Amino acid sequence: MNWVLGIDIGGTNLVVGAVAIDGSRVVGNHSRPTDASRGPDAIVDDLVAMASHARDQLAREVPGAALEGVGIGAPGPLDTKTGIIALTPNLGWVNMPLRARLGERLDLPAALDNDANCAVLGEAWVGAAREARYVLGVTIGTGIGGGIVLDRRLHHGASDCAGEIGHITIDMDGRRCGCGNYGCLEAYASGPAIAMRAREQIRSGAESRLADLVGGDLEAVTAQTVYEAASIGDDLARDVVRATAQYLGTGIANLLNVFNPDLVVVMGGVTQAGDGLFEPLRRVVAQRAFKPAVDACRIVPGTLSGLAGVYGAARMFLDQRDAA
Repeated sequence: MNWVLGIDIGGTNLVVGAVAIDGSRVVGNHSRPTDASRGPDAIVDDLVAMASHARDQLAREVPGAALEGVGIGAPGPLDTKTGIIALTPNLGWVNMPLRARLGERLDLPAALDNDANCAVLGEAWVGAAREARYVLGVTIGTGIGGGIVLDRRLHHGASDCAGEIGHITIDMDGRRCGCGNYGCLEAYASGPAIAMRAREQIRSGAESRLADLVGGDLEAVTAQTVYEAASIGDDLARDVVRATAQYLGTGIANLLNVFNPDLVVVMGGVTQAGDGLFEPLRRVVAQRAFKPAVDACRIVPGTLSGLAGVYGAARMFLDQRDAA
């Protein structure tokens, strides 16, 4: 059986692994933090080193295994035809020819797509959405991304911008987003935004155990801290999680009315909030979307914890190669 390297470039972590072309397993998966302050050259060096680690482990575990290529999932906007990243607000890259650089360094055919697209494709291939035909995916981490799978194929739109779910407007006069717009979903429900809303309430005088969990350093509060506090009954943290469900539910309800999917898969650290997030989220969607669209759709957490982007990047390489 042949293999494909899958590379997932996120605002928080870089993840690389070798994926069997039938999706049955990943070998040599390795993760390290993304340090955007070091610049794109250093991140490329990190990815090459991680890919070499995956190759070496694959050679040890599967003697004779052949790599067909490398799929790269990266933040956008980007151009899948040229392999150039136009802009990454969270990484600061502009006109970065990532596909060519990594393909040359790894000496492999390469394909590039949006990291959230890849994560959704991974779940649609071998994860929570593998039985669905029409899938919307929402990835929640440093930012909010998304992807659309129609009849089991990624939908890119006219200029590779389809699925930018984090930048739909939920409040015309709302918070400023990293993209420059105001009121984007990402400005309210991304990991940093969840933590920021909790800190704002504490600084306004609200009582919470969150400060105790971080030794009094409110800047150390993260979305993960909020989920932990909510799980032990902290009222402020629970309110923040419920409000996050309202924001996400509003955005997802709009998308249900447009795309009428049979499944929405929510991925990223936010899924650690469990039923405290998903139950109110589903209620909000049911209140706001058309009933036939709600009745036809399930909203579920992803199942490929930490590896959806790696699986999806590999699948994306195979799909792009086969379509060429």
